[in-house]
Amino acid sequence: MKIAMAQTNPVIGDFDFNIQAMIKRALEARALGCELIVFPELSISGYPPGDLLERNDFIDNQLNALQELIHSIRGIGVLCGVVNREICQGERRLFNSALLFEEQNILARTDKQLLPTYDIFDELRYFTPGPKSSLISYKGLNLGITICEDIWNDEAGLGQKHYDRNPVADLASLGADLFINIAASPFHGGKQDLRNTLLKKITAHYNRPLIFVNQVGGNDSTLFDGLSLALTAQGEVAARAMDFSEDLVVFDTTTQKGDCHGVSTTDDQAILKALVMGTRDYVTKCGFKQAIIGSSGGIDSALTAAIAVAALGRKNVKTIFMPSIYTSKQNIEDTKALALNLGISWQSIPIAPMYDAFLTLSDTFNPENPGITEQNIQARIRGTILMAFSNKEGSMLLATGNKSEMAVGYSTLYGDMCGGLAVIGDLPKKKVYEISRLINRERKTIPLSILEKAPSAELAPDQTDQDDLPSYDIIDAVVKAHVEDHQSIEDMVTQGLDRSTVNEIVQRITRNEYKRYQAPPILRVTAKAFGAGRRHPMAQRYRP
Repeated sequence: MKIAMAQTNPVIGDFDFNIQAMIKRALEARALGCELIVFPELSISGYPPGDLLERNDFIDNQLNALQELIHSIRGIGVLCGVVNREICQGERRLFNSALLFEEQNILARTDKQLLPTYDIFDELRYFTPGPKSSLISYKGLNLGITICEDIWNDEAGLGQKHYDRNPVADLASLGADLFINIAASPFHGGKQDLRNTLLKKITAHYNRPLIFVNQVGGNDSTLFDGLSLALTAQGEVAARAMDFSEDLVVFDTTTQKGDCHGVSTTDDQAILKALVMGTRDYVTKCGFKQAIIGSSGGIDSALTAAIAVAALGRKNVKTIFMPSIYTSKQNIEDTKALALNLGISWQSIPIAPMYDAFLTLSDTFNPENPGITEQNIQARIRGTILMAFSNKEGSMLLATGNKSEMAVGYSTLYGDMCGGLAVIGDLPKKKVYEISRLINRERKTIPLSILEKAPSAELAPDQTDQDDLPSYDIIDAVVKAHVEDHQSIEDMVTQGLDRSTVNEIVQRITRNEYKRYQAPPILRVTAKAFGAGRRHPMAQRYRP
């Protein structure tokens, strides 16, 4: 049997858009001689729908869209992810389901059993776990169908269990001929290798082929890489879809062969693609076409601008340079050169007159030796200017702060933290440079002087970031250990980091939690980003 694997990029709640895309893919698959097309998890509603699932009208409209989909596709079977609703003793229950239909008839349904509640997931908030696994017979094959997390509990693949049930083992024991997993499996750096290893171990252990069909695209801060796969019973890749792009590939269960499309070859390439895709999807799915960026002459705003151009096109990106009395001539030239290289609009608005006006408010303000207050005034003037242009022109302001700065609070609320999206807010400073150099390998986009200069906020005379902070290499190491790996201070000291420096950085991370709660959504590319997947209290007194 020829099976089409369709990785789609749904818009959450745009049921008509989503099913029209599915109908188009089904027609393509039918023309290729496929007997079955497989779509991702919750492909009609989009994933994750969050608290929209608490609205009965949302569920009603999704079920209506499902009926339209069922009646619109002929000549090919369809397996897709849907929200199912049941009323049991007056209580509404929702299920995250996979539905198989053909020629306007629903043939089978299976419900997701393992509902994750860690990191960005909160599925037990909405769904009821499905019953124990059973096989679905179709075209002479016994299909073992699972949904995303259902495969992330197999000891053969992971070496450990997190749930009591193991749907994969259950389906294997029942005699499944082919495993199919429909998923909305989010991306982060290193996730692709982890996922591929898991899938290969499962197929090799149970000696059965496996089809994995994943959602692609960005929904809010969560990014999905696609990279759908078909593996032989020996764990070899037989078919593979592109990463970070909608795609359709065909796998033949008889020959165990299929289409293999190109994907990223390094983690940095994948992260760059993820950020471009995430920026494009967030801006456009929110109803915007254009973006505006405060260009400082530094590496962060340069990388953000380059990503925005790749995502939205040069005609849809504008940069505004807002020099102060502390701004160097080099930064003026660098912002011009960057805009020229990118082919985007550049505008200069000096902030000195506005800054002087603010300083007249109080005798305590000191322009000769600006402290935190005076520095923050400058940042907030810039934020106000950028938001004014965003409002006037209907463009989305992209914040330019990186993860290292966000972690230690080296950012100004209502200043440089203004914006609708923090594009590189999950990139440590070291990774900012690595991704920028990757961009420059194909074309010298970011001026060399931007890559080589010392980072500076330029809010005081001769200022550099390292006047106020430990080195970024150390900050990055502590942030990864503390935020992503949940290591203790003792763990970090044992690994050779200086105790007083670690203490300072961890205290900064804790103290600045309130700022991050007010930050724009951050595109997630690491295992633990600031945002939905990290839920730390702001008013608390625990100090490690």
